[in-house]
Amino acid sequence: MKKYVIVATKGRAPEVRYLLDAMLEQESVADGIYVIGSEPADLAGLDAHPILLKTRLRLLISPTPGSTFQRNCGIDALLADRDGEPFDESWFAAFFDDDFRPARSWLAACAEVFQSDPSVVAMTGRVLADGVKGPGLSEDQANAYLSGSIPPQAHWASGDTRRAVACVYGCNMAFVDRAIVMYRFDEALPLYGWQEDQDFTGQAARLGRVVYEPSCVGVHLGSKLGRTSGRRLGYSQIANPVFLMKKRTMRTRKALTLIARSLLSNALHSVVVHPFVDYRGRFKGNLLACADLLRGVGHPQRVLQIDR
Repeated sequence: MKKYVIVATKGRAPEVRYLLDAMLEQESVADGIYVIGSEPADLAGLDAHPILLKTRLRLLISPTPGSTFQRNCGIDALLADRDGEPFDESWFAAFFDDDFRPARSWLAACAEVFQSDPSVVAMTGRVLADGVKGPGLSEDQANAYLSGSIPPQAHWASGDTRRAVACVYGCNMAFVDRAIVMYRFDEALPLYGWQEDQDFTGQAARLGRVVYEPSCVGVHLGSKLGRTSGRRLGYSQIANPVFLMKKRTMRTRKALTLIARSLLSNALHSVVVHPFVDYRGRFKGNLLACADLLRGVGHPQRVLQIDR
């Protein structure tokens, strides 16, 4: 089974180099890797990475910055490269955040999931540690988690048994060929594209099963570089679930739960300034989105009109 990797990145060329190091060490090396930046600086120095000796590395600049645009740019390049390949040859595309560090067996284990159960169209792996809500994790810490010298953190993407899930986790997710050919990430979700993983999962789920797979192991560093501002993310936390609920790629109950959780969490954490997360900015963005929705003008794209 052919294996491809797509990475959207912004402001994190050093992080991408570490991810390519991990790709070079895979037990089963990818048949192609696509790194899509928002500007040339995002790809600085990557054209000399030794992964080029093992597989095809495509370095691309998306005409429009934003995770949905950049991932779609990678999909289009992959499909163009596959034009003329055997029609009946099976393959999948894995999407990694630039600050995700997969274990050496990730790609091989993912291929085994899709080959052993053709009903599975999408999967997400086990996250040993996630620095997204704290100061972030270092490369040394990631290596320690992967080696087992540090015990894994509690995380929703954990456990020793494969199980059905409603949504993959965007930092490490993979979809089979027929989903990649048929669907795209919704470019109505700009910038960070909050909940783009849910939207793509909701589309892919029309074709088959979505699972959590414990043998695909990794660590999410949760780097703070290149992230969307608090106000913009806060707006997306309200506007994006409403948009996807109307699109029917997110269930109403989940959308309302996400909205309520964001409002309550950001309001409570706004009482004291947090060193790593701009909760006050997020809460202001939440309120702006709620006001827009009440006025009938709420939409994910309106986040582009919010100052950083």
